[in-house]
Amino acid sequence: MAETFDIAIVGAGITGCAIARQLARFNLSICVVEATNDIALGASKANGGLVHAGYDPAPGTIKAQVNARGCELYDTWAQELGFLFCRTGSMVLGFNDKDRAHLEKLRQNGLANGVPELSIIGPERIRELEPRASAQATCALWCPSTGYVDPFEVAIAALENAVANGVTFMRSAAVEAIEVAGSGDDARFTLATPVGNVRCRYLINAAGNGAADISHMAGAEEFQMVWRQGNIVVLDKEPRAVMPLYPVPTPVSKGVIVTGTVHGNTVITATAAVREPGDTQTYASDVNALLTGARKLVPDLDTRRVVRAFAGGRPVIQGTNDFFIGQSTVVPGLFQAAGIQSPGVASAPAIAERMELVMREAGVELHERADWNPIRRAPDDFDRAPLARKEELIEFDPAWGQIVCRCETVPEAEIVAAIRRRPGAVSVEGVKRRCRAGMGRCQSGFCQSRVVAILARELGCDPSEVLLEDTGSWLVEGPLKGVR
Repeated sequence: MAETFDIAIVGAGITGCAIARQLARFNLSICVVEATNDIALGASKANGGLVHAGYDPAPGTIKAQVNARGCELYDTWAQELGFLFCRTGSMVLGFNDKDRAHLEKLRQNGLANGVPELSIIGPERIRELEPRASAQATCALWCPSTGYVDPFEVAIAALENAVANGVTFMRSAAVEAIEVAGSGDDARFTLATPVGNVRCRYLINAAGNGAADISHMAGAEEFQMVWRQGNIVVLDKEPRAVMPLYPVPTPVSKGVIVTGTVHGNTVITATAAVREPGDTQTYASDVNALLTGARKLVPDLDTRRVVRAFAGGRPVIQGTNDFFIGQSTVVPGLFQAAGIQSPGVASAPAIAERMELVMREAGVELHERADWNPIRRAPDDFDRAPLARKEELIEFDPAWGQIVCRCETVPEAEIVAAIRRRPGAVSVEGVKRRCRAGMGRCQSGFCQSRVVAILARELGCDPSEVLLEDTGSWLVEGPLKGVR
């Protein structure tokens, strides 16, 4: 028995979730079909979280059209969806006359792309804006509109808001085949998944590194994805986060970037190497390149404070360095949001906005719902809450006073809330992405067993069935000491 929807979106990364949230305001039935068991488990997870301003893409590209607009929309999205967003500004550091010439080219690109208030500054202004920036820098491109987010927090917030407005989320529903049939008002696409078939009139391909496979299964455009792997290093929290600092970019990468995060860590991001699809291993050579590049930008950076290194793959379409957003020219009713590599996070709100426009131009009737609610109330963050709110929460439920994760000050009640939200966490890493339990310097060394026990209780399963992340990643095998 197949469920039928007006629109099916394949992929619950930041792109798919943003599109779902954008379209949820209209009087249509929508389903987000995700291969894994949670939100943002692909490129959106393995990401530095920078909201790039838009001076880097070549003018006239789709990237250029959505990057600056997406960056602009983040203030509104953060306010409506309740995720953390810091608009700090950034600098691209130059060290010689050749670098300065490249900075001027970036400034001109930015002006053409609509990036506001770009300027090239000298050493004195560099030190004023970021005292920790290298004293060897002779010039910099100053961009006040750059910022940063947690990309998985944005995706989770967007999909929570979409679900609250009636969107259906299907987990562990990898698309195995697509049948295209019918026309007009009849359901045109049938997606075969392990958890049941999905029929829809319109199909949106936002499958990240799997986008080429979805397009092929639907008989649409044939293209290949390149796995451009990026290694990223996370440092422990510091009293003051570093402003995003960039080197002069290369033809394939923005280079090694040092940036703060919304939670006070420092992140060094990211290498760019073409590797086998699916390779998420971290490599010593890449990590060393990150640390070396970071010290060039911030010489006093204490790289001994590394708490985590991880890697992911950018969804790059072979032969192009641009996004592919639009209706398929081969299969009407199929809409592509493919090749969303960097700056995908920055562009996500504008990609969603553009997808709405593309669908309107294709004749899809979009009538706004009277009960559309753009507001998502952010969950309580105990660590950041004022003392009065902490006391109020503990009085309401003593479990708010039972601290499970000491590094990030996450109590039991906050973990329970992360599991019970819609869509909620179903794994240890899912809890971690929603409330940061296990995200601190010990990286779950002290709290993981407690999180497993809470998940087992809330999901009604045995601790041996609790997953670290996706299907098959069990943490426990056999009987547990002291567990009945």
